[in-house]
Amino acid sequence: MIGFATFLGTTSLFAAAVLAAPVDPKIHSRMQHYVGKGTIAGAVMLYAKNGTIYGPEAVGSQELDPAKPMRADSIFQIMSMTKPITALGIMILEDEGKLSVADPVEKYLPEFRGQMVIAERSEKTRTLKKPSRVITIRDLMTHTSGMIASPPPAIPDIYQKMDLSLKEAVSVFSQQPLDFEPGARWQYSNAGIATLGRVLEVVADQPYEKFLEERIFLPLGMKDSFFFPPAEKTARIAMVYKFGKGKLLKAGGDILGGDPALYRKGAKFPGPEFGLFSTASDLAALYQMMLDGGTYKGRRIVSKASVQVSTALHTGDIEPAGHSTGMGYGLAWTVVRDPLGTLQLQSKGTFGHGGAFGTQGWIDPAKKLVGVFMIQRSGGGSEESNAFKQMVASTD
Repeated sequence: MIGFATFLGTTSLFAAAVLAAPVDPKIHSRMQHYVGKGTIAGAVMLYAKNGTIYGPEAVGSQELDPAKPMRADSIFQIMSMTKPITALGIMILEDEGKLSVADPVEKYLPEFRGQMVIAERSEKTRTLKKPSRVITIRDLMTHTSGMIASPPPAIPDIYQKMDLSLKEAVSVFSQQPLDFEPGARWQYSNAGIATLGRVLEVVADQPYEKFLEERIFLPLGMKDSFFFPPAEKTARIAMVYKFGKGKLLKAGGDILGGDPALYRKGAKFPGPEFGLFSTASDLAALYQMMLDGGTYKGRRIVSKASVQVSTALHTGDIEPAGHSTGMGYGLAWTVVRDPLGTLQLQSKGTFGHGGAFGTQGWIDPAKKLVGVFMIQRSGGGSEESNAFKQMVASTD
C-alpha cells in the first residue's frame, strides 16, 4: 500500500479510495517484478470493480537518472488513448444537434472537396480516380476512411516538431489521396483522427483543446489533463524510455511528441490523435462516466444513446480491424468482438484504447470494471499491460 505522500495531488475521491482499497498485493508484486527486471521504469495502476476503487498505486521510478520515485499522481503521455476522448467531443456535439457522425467531412472542411483515391500504384507512379463516395465523420472514427497512415512527405516530422496548427496540418492531410475506397477496409490513421479534431473545433467554433477542457476535463475533475504542459506540472511528468542495448534508455526527439524532456516546448499542434497528458485518476473518472452511461457524480457529460452508439462494433466483419486478433472498432474505441479478443480475460463488448508508450485503459461493462495502466516505454508494454488486465479480471 502506498504512503500518504505518494498520492498527494490526486482527486479527493481517488485519494480516499487508496487508503480503503489498495491494489491487490499480487498485482503490485507482479508489476514490481517488471521494474526489477528492467523492462519498465515504473507504473501506476488503478482499477474499479462494482464501484469500489483500487489505487492509484505506484511502483518503480518516474525517472531513473536522476532518480525520482513514481507517484500515484505522476502525469503520463497517454498517446492514442487520446483518440476516443476526441471522439467523445464529437458525440457531445451530436447530442446538441450540431453535427451527425454520418455527415461528410467536406461539409465542415471544404478543403476535402474533390479528394481522390488511388486506383493503381507502382514503384514510380500512382493512378488516381474519384472515389465512389466522400468520406464521413464516421469513417474517420472507425479508421475506414482510407486516409494516410503516415505523415505526408510535405510535413514528415509533424508528430515530432508539432510546429503547425491543427488547421494547418489538416489542410495538408486533406490534399493526400485516399489509399482505398471509403469504408472498404480498415487502416489506422492518425491523420484521420487529427481531421476529426479539426471538425470538432470548426463546429464548436473554439480551439479543439479548449472545448475538451471545458466540456470534458473540468466537469469530470480531470485537473491534470492537458495538451500543452504548464510549467508548474512538468516535475510530475514521467520520463519516456525505450529498450535498447539490453536496458532502458531515455527516449530522444524521434518519438511521437518529440523529446520528452522538453515537454512540448513551443508546440502548436495539439494532436487529437495522441497529444494528451493525463493521470490514472483522471482517466478513471472518464472511464467510470462511460461505464455509467454518460454521467459522473450526477452530472451528464454525454447522452446514454451516444455512449451506446460509440461503443458498439462498427467495423463488422472487416478483418483486420484493430491491432489485435478478436478486436474491432467502435467510434474510436477498440471493442472486443469475439472469443479471440477475450484471452486477457476481458468480456465480449469490452471497450477501451491503448497508447504507443504502453498505457492502457478499458471498460468491461459485463464485469462492471474499469482499468487503467500507465507506463512510459516507447514501442512496447503489451506484456506488462496484458498481465495487469488478466490479474485485475481475476480478482474477487
